[in-house]
Amino acid sequence: MTTLLHLDTSARRTSISRELSAAFAATWRAEHPDATYTHRDLAADPIPFIDEGWTELCDRVLAHGATDLDRLGELVDSPAQQQAWEIVEPLLAELRAADVVLIGTPMYNYSIPASLKAWLDQITFPRMSLAPRRFVVVTARGGAYSPGAPKAIYDYQERYLRDFFAGHFAVEDTVFVNSELVNSRQDPALAHRRDEHDAAYAAALATARTLGKEY
Repeated sequence: MTTLLHLDTSARRTSISRELSAAFAATWRAEHPDATYTHRDLAADPIPFIDEGWTELCDRVLAHGATDLDRLGELVDSPAQQQAWEIVEPLLAELRAADVVLIGTPMYNYSIPASLKAWLDQITFPRMSLAPRRFVVVTARGGAYSPGAPKAIYDYQERYLRDFFAGHFAVEDTVFVNSELVNSRQDPALAHRRDEHDAAYAAALATARTLGKEY
């Protein structure tokens, strides 16, 4: 059975990244009425940062050359590692059960929210592969960071996630849907670019819905 794992990360309860991820999810669920859908709000219910117990467990994974994700729990050998594993295990199970992973995220300070980074840190171990799972990332950015824009060099959001999924998960074909110039809705200095934002937002919303049908 097909499964969608849907993660939201925006600190805003109503946000453009949430609107885009909701559009994808609603379309996907309509296309897969019998499928499994799991939603996790990493802003409302944040994941703890990794601690020393997690680092010890990661060291044991490395030392044992462990690649079987079903058996990582067998490497736990201390109360601190057990406590860390109790956080990791359900998150990793959700991820591994998913065929499609949908992430809605704003750009914060050129990068990703700490809530998303905490989730990534918890569920990532050496030499793990999540291919052929498919990842879709829908984003909201205050400014313009697309190729050719003056601030494109500061895009550590898409670049980071694309490299992360390729390097850690062996997933090379992550799809990004970016809505830019969001701050034109509030910032007088960007008000003259509101039409550009409106067009970008409409295109991103349409793309999210199209991908929801295709995935």
